[in-house]
Amino acid sequence: MTEIDSAATMRAISQHVLGGPEVLTEVQLPQPVPGPGQILVRVRAAGLNPTDWFHRAIPGLFLPEPPFVLGWDVSGEVAAVGIGVTLFRPGDEVFGMLPYPGGHGACAEYTVGPARAFARKPAVLDHVQAAAIPLAALTAWQALVDVAALGPGQRVLIHAAAGGVGHFAVQIAKARGAYVIGTASAPYHAFLHGIGADEVIDYRSTDVAEAVSAVDVVLDSVDDDNSVRSLRTLRPGGRLVTLRAMGPRDLATEADALGVRAVRMLVEHDRAGMAALAGLVEAGTLRPTIAGTFPLSEAAKAHALGDTGRTVGKLVLTVP
Repeated sequence: MTEIDSAATMRAISQHVLGGPEVLTEVQLPQPVPGPGQILVRVRAAGLNPTDWFHRAIPGLFLPEPPFVLGWDVSGEVAAVGIGVTLFRPGDEVFGMLPYPGGHGACAEYTVGPARAFARKPAVLDHVQAAAIPLAALTAWQALVDVAALGPGQRVLIHAAAGGVGHFAVQIAKARGAYVIGTASAPYHAFLHGIGADEVIDYRSTDVAEAVSAVDVVLDSVDDDNSVRSLRTLRPGGRLVTLRAMGPRDLATEADALGVRAVRMLVEHDRAGMAALAGLVEAGTLRPTIAGTFPLSEAAKAHALGDTGRTVGKLVLTVP
């Protein structure tokens, strides 16, 4: 275990009420201390995801009432290790996803998390790029690989393919040898073809459920109605994974009636998944797209941009 100053403080982005981006404020908080099996990370960059703006504004999600510090995506250096940690030493560069949802706290100068939530940062990435990967790419990896068992030669339909999860899912599916069909509005088609999509469909002008058929896997992050329509695109025995962990429809029953399978999924912190993603990065088959970077002090501006829903790729906070 590394000795650290238990009286040290740090800058963090917190909120005392739910609401719009304006509720986010910079505060001074005690620097966390790593417990057994944990590491203290000096945050160099923190990736943002739609779950950040949802938890900032919407009551009744996974977190208790504020105050709290949001953020799950981290890239930085190990500052200290807790009892029993053998994977890392102070000074190691790491990236990872804090346990979702209760392990939030990345939007700060320091954060703590289980050592096994992290992997070594690939040297080919800077901290901004590395921080853009964990939650969104782990979501795509777990959905396509762990849940759907996507393999070579299979056909996959990825909704919202230009978004944070979607653009990683396209690359992961191509790395798995799949034929990739993505949905996006017309301005994003060239981008998706550039990262490997075989077909791109404009969902605004085309009924995707009529245009696509005989796919093995559907990845949907839109809503339950879209998932139900997408069940018709699956071949018998196909799998739909929705990232809406809760919803009004009984997707499993509706899928059973069509001879297919539907699963709701919530991302989990995952050292093996992080190592697999690092391997794809080092092989040159996975790269994040950065929609914008903001210093920690301008977190509210980043959230305001995220609220628009019009970004391609990921927003990242930098912590100089």
